[in-house]
Amino acid sequence: MRLAVVAFGAVLPLLTGAFQTHGEDTASGSLIKPTTDFTEPEPGEDKPGGGATSRGSTATPNAFSLSSGNMDFKRELEFKVGNGIFRKNWISAPSSTDASDGLGPLFNSRACQNCHLKDGRGHPQLSADVADDSGSMLIRLSVPPATAEEKENLASHRANTIPDPVYGGQLQDRSIQGIPAEAKLKIAYEEREVKLADDETVSLRAPSYTLTDPGYGPMSSGIMISPRVAPPMIGLGLLEAIPEDQILAHAAEAKDGVSGKPNRVWSREHDKAMLGRFGWKAGIPTIAQQTAEAASGDIGLSTTMIPHGAGDCTEKETACIEAPNGNSAKYQNVELGDELFKLVTFYAQNLAVPARRDPDAPQVLKGKEIFYGIGCASCHRPKFVTGDVPGQPHLSHQLIWPYTDLLLHDMGEGLADGRPEGEATGSEWRTPPLWGIGLTETVSGHTLFLHDGRARNLTEAILWHGGEAEGARDKFADLPKADRDALLAFVNSL
Repeated sequence: MRLAVVAFGAVLPLLTGAFQTHGEDTASGSLIKPTTDFTEPEPGEDKPGGGATSRGSTATPNAFSLSSGNMDFKRELEFKVGNGIFRKNWISAPSSTDASDGLGPLFNSRACQNCHLKDGRGHPQLSADVADDSGSMLIRLSVPPATAEEKENLASHRANTIPDPVYGGQLQDRSIQGIPAEAKLKIAYEEREVKLADDETVSLRAPSYTLTDPGYGPMSSGIMISPRVAPPMIGLGLLEAIPEDQILAHAAEAKDGVSGKPNRVWSREHDKAMLGRFGWKAGIPTIAQQTAEAASGDIGLSTTMIPHGAGDCTEKETACIEAPNGNSAKYQNVELGDELFKLVTFYAQNLAVPARRDPDAPQVLKGKEIFYGIGCASCHRPKFVTGDVPGQPHLSHQLIWPYTDLLLHDMGEGLADGRPEGEATGSEWRTPPLWGIGLTETVSGHTLFLHDGRARNLTEAILWHGGEAEGARDKFADLPKADRDALLAFVNSL
C-alpha cells in the first residue's frame, strides 16, 4: 500500500456589555478588522491569547505546558491534576489498580503526553536507522462507502469516514502482550528542487508511505490512508470559544481564488452536526470529543462518550475484542471515568499561548507587512474575539491572535492525501494556527511542519502550499532574500 504526495487584561470589560447587546457584531468586528498600519504593533498583539496568554518564560522547553495566565487558584489546581492524567502511563487490564488499567489491546501510545511531548508538535520517524517510539505520528484509515446506510451516514454528517472493516479508523502499531499489532509504517522520501529568487535553491522532500506486516490479513483494496503528526496543544480552549458567526463570516468571503469552507461534523456530546474546529481536517467539533476519540484510538481507553473497552478494535480482530478490558463499575463502567475525563479535558482547554517575541522589531514589522501583502492573511486570519465560556471566564471575551480561519482550503495535489473526511475533500485541509510556531524547536526539538512533518523548516512548508495558496507561495518564492527573511522573522515571532 503506497501513497505518494508532493494589553487587554484578563477580560475585555468595556466591551462585555456591548457583546450582550445589538452592538456585539460591531464591537467585535472593529477589533478583528485587518490592520493597514505596519509601523508599530497593534494593541494587544504582544499577548496572542489575550489575558489568557502564558505568564511564563518562552525560552524553555516547557513554554507550551503552562496554564491560562488569568486563571484563578482553584482552576489552577484542576489544571495541574489534569496534567497528571495527561502524563499518566496506562497499563493493560486486569491490574490491582483499576484506575490505571485498560491500555489497548491495540494502541499507539501509553499516555497522551507521549504523542504531544511537552504539549508540542509531533514528528514522523526521524531516521530510517532509528526506531521512533514516540507515537506522535498516526495513520488514519478509511474505505469508500459500500452500502446505502454508509452513504446516508456520510450525507447526514453522522460519520466523517467509513472505517476499514478489519483495521478500523486508525492504524495501531503497538499492542499488549499476546495480541498482534495491526501493521507498521515505512516512509521513503524523494528530494525535489525548487528555485527561488536570487538563484537560491531549496530541496523539498516528497514522502511515500508503505504499510507493512499486517497482523490481521490483507488491507482492503480501496483503503485510504492519511499520515498525521500530533499538533501543538496550546490555545485550544480559545479556539473553541470563537463564536461560530465570526468563523463563518470568513467562509462567505472569496478573494483572489481563496474561499474557505466549514466542515460540518457530528457532535457526540450534542447529538447533532456542528462546525468542526479541531484536527488537520477540522473533523472534530469540541475538545471533549477530541479527548475521547484520542483516548479510544490512540491509547485504547473507553469513556462514557465512547464506551468501547477494546478501543478501535473491529469485530474481525477477535483476539483484541476478547481480551480483558479495564471497564470498572467504580468509574461509570468505563476505563477513563467522568471525573478524570473532565480534568484532562480542562487541561487541554487551558494550555496557554506564549507571549510574542519582539513584535516591535523592525524586521518583524516589515515581515508582517509582507505576510499581509502576498496574501498569507487570507487564510491565516490574524485575530478573533472569543465569546462567553460558561464556567471559564478567563477564556471569555478575549482578543486573540491565532492566525487561522479554522476553515478548509484546497491545498493542491502536492499536499493531498486523497482521503475525504466529512466535507473535506482529499486535497482540503484546515488552516493550522500559527501562534507559537516560532517556539517549535525550543519545545519539540525539531522544525518539522505540515500534517505529516515532511517540511524541515518554514521555507519548505510555505513552498509546499498549492491550490488556493499557490499565488501566495509563488509571491514568496519571487521575493528578494531580505524580504523572505523578514517574513520568516515575523512568523517565527508568533
